[in-house]
Amino acid sequence: MNTSLGDEILVENLVKGDKYAFESIFKKYYAPLLAYGKQYVELADAQENIQDLMLWLWNNRENLYFSTSLKSYLFSAVRNRCLTAIKKEKTKASSFYELSQLTGFEQSGQDLYFEKELKEKIDRAISNLPDSFREAFELNRFEHLTYKEIALKLGVSPKTVDYRIQQALKILRKDLRNYLPLLVYFYPMLRL
Repeated sequence: MNTSLGDEILVENLVKGDKYAFESIFKKYYAPLLAYGKQYVELADAQENIQDLMLWLWNNRENLYFSTSLKSYLFSAVRNRCLTAIKKEKTKASSFYELSQLTGFEQSGQDLYFEKELKEKIDRAISNLPDSFREAFELNRFEHLTYKEIALKLGVSPKTVDYRIQQALKILRKDLRNYLPLLVYFYPMLRL
C-alpha cells in the first residue's frame, strides 16, 4: 500500500475518532519525529513536544485539515514546537541575565536551591487551593485551555470558570505575595 494513501486513510479514520488510526499514526511517526526533534532540543524536550503534538492531534481530530501530507505536517509541527521551546529558553535566559545585571544577582548553587524552594512553595500553594479552583487554574495555566474549553470539560459555565480562576489567583497572590517579583522571571506562565 502507498504510504501517503495509508496516511490519508489513517487521517480519515482519525477524524472519525478511530483510536486504532491514532495509535497507528503514533507508532509510525513517533521514532522518526523523535530523531528529528533531537536535532533541535534535548531528548526530554523532544519527547515532550512530540507527546504534546500527538495529544493536540487527538484532541483536534474532528477539525483536522492538512494542506500538505500528514508526514510533512508532523515534521513541520515538531520543528516549530522545538524552535518555540528554544526561543522561550533564550528569552528566559535573557530576562534572567538582565535581572541579574540590574540587581547584581548571580545564579549560584544557593540560588538554584532557592529556585527549587520557590517551586516547592508554588506547588504547595496550588495544591492547597480548593479543588474546583485548582482544577480550573491548572487547566488554564498548564494545559493552556480556554475558559470555554474548561467549561465544556468541567460541565460548568465559562463565567463559573472565570470566577474560579480569579479566586485561585487572589489566593495565590496572597499566599505568594513575598515572591511575586521573582515569579515573573522564573514562572511567567503563572501570570499572577
